[in-house]
Amino acid sequence: MTDSTYVPPKVWAPAASGGKFANINRPVAGATHDKALPVGKHLLQLYSLATPNGVKVMIMLEELLALGHAGAEYDAWLVRIDEGAQFSSGFVEINPNSKIPAMVDHSGEQPVRVFESGSILVYLAEKFDAFLPKEIVARTETMNWLFWQMGSAPFLGGGFGHFYAYAPEKYEYPINRYAMETKRQLDVLDRHLAINRFVAGDEYTIADMAIWPWYGGMVLGKLYEAAEFLSVHEYKHVKRWADEINARPAVIRGRKVNRVFGNPDEQLAERHDAADLD
Repeated sequence: MTDSTYVPPKVWAPAASGGKFANINRPVAGATHDKALPVGKHLLQLYSLATPNGVKVMIMLEELLALGHAGAEYDAWLVRIDEGAQFSSGFVEINPNSKIPAMVDHSGEQPVRVFESGSILVYLAEKFDAFLPKEIVARTETMNWLFWQMGSAPFLGGGFGHFYAYAPEKYEYPINRYAMETKRQLDVLDRHLAINRFVAGDEYTIADMAIWPWYGGMVLGKLYEAAEFLSVHEYKHVKRWADEINARPAVIRGRKVNRVFGNPDEQLAERHDAADLD
């Protein structure tokens, strides 16, 4: 139960909170240490970790390569966010928000930094003319669902995931609050997928790649060990969709990249060549 005696002070001040990642939480931005980012042989340099937001981009890159886009070859460098690597001077230079994933495209006259997973997906889709429809209605529907994910998933991850899996103690109010919202979001998706093969219709797009690591991961039992708690078996249409995407060869490859936790057979800390995944 929550502590009903807590009264917020007139002026907030940081205090030790405990829980996973508490050692890297702070109320200010900017670098904590000087360290340049490594640069590999490919034009696309990805700095990430296999969290759901990181997996989105790895899947996109592997899907592009599967289509034959040789220019999508990439180096994927591991960023250990639990150790504060995202606060290095090099990383902050390409993402002032210090969140993974972040990417640099070295194919032009000057490097282009791209941060925020949704922005990276759109950038790659436009660069390679793939997985984002050109027709205005289909494109808008794709963008609708991409932005739905970007706006909704923080309630699943930072809300439900934090209080259910990472907080130092179990608190009834926030777990109930965010469990309710997570289930509502799953129901939104389930109703939609009852009449659509993919999120934006009949075509597999960046919207599916964005949503699958979060909501597909949840119904497949890959997030927070909360499948039973949230009764994910209720969302049969999300499960059908999640299974189909889970079986795609590029998804199988992409979800392994920058993964240093879970099943050892599905881990590849860094990826610098396609053969690394073979």
